Amino acid sequence: MEKIDNIPVDLNLGEIRKRLHLEKREKEWAHAKALVEAVQPLIKPRAVYKVSYIESKHDNAVRIEGVRLVSRLLREHLDKAIRAFPYVFTIGGELEKKARVSSDLLDQYYLDIIGNAAMTMIRKYFEDRLRSVYGLDTISYMSPGSLNDWPIEQQRPLFSILGDVEASIGVSLNKNFLMIPSKSVSGIYFPTEISFYSCQLCPRENCPTRKAPYDKKLAKRYR
Repeated sequence: MEKIDNIPVDLNLGEIRKRLHLEKREKEWAHAKALVEAVQPLIKPRAVYKVSYIESKHDNAVRIEGVRLVSRLLREHLDKAIRAFPYVFTIGGELEKKARVSSDLLDQYYLDIIGNAAMTMIRKYFEDRLRSVYGLDTISYMSPGSLNDWPIEQQRPLFSILGDVEASIGVSLNKNFLMIPSKSVSGIYFPTEISFYSCQLCPRENCPTRKAPYDKKLAKRYR
């Protein structure tokens, strides 16, 4: 298991202003900008991952490191793969705590967007690291709970591949298999010839975290 503590996250003010739709609202942006600068030290990005070898492949499941992961879609994407990279990363819980104790709903919204921006930067750093260290070209990922084909309950076996994630980076699962702190993500990266995003199979419109448009033909293919 590999642990990364020194992930650089220098929040991009221009990107956050765009996410907040405050390009033409100077007064509101001045407040949001001050908030970004104040909470930057609260962001504690950490990640844990494992270079894992695929032991067997079945109709709707794969076995990795002795753990069975049930997903027909994941099985198909790993059809030609020899190894995969289960991961969890987080910005920690301090930003979340600040938002929880705030009585200002607008500040709570700003803090949520700031946290999302930080998570995007961590993901980019992590993907660049995988490509560089392991000589990968195109990579894609899937996360438990992002699609019905790989339900949220699969968080438990995914975490078991990585060992004691809570002791390593402070991320745990509650009884509903949601991660604590909430600004945490998990999943499996895998090499692929064509980039794949779960968003391509999700018809939900106006999703703020959408990374690719809905692909009706692809969704039909995977049913």
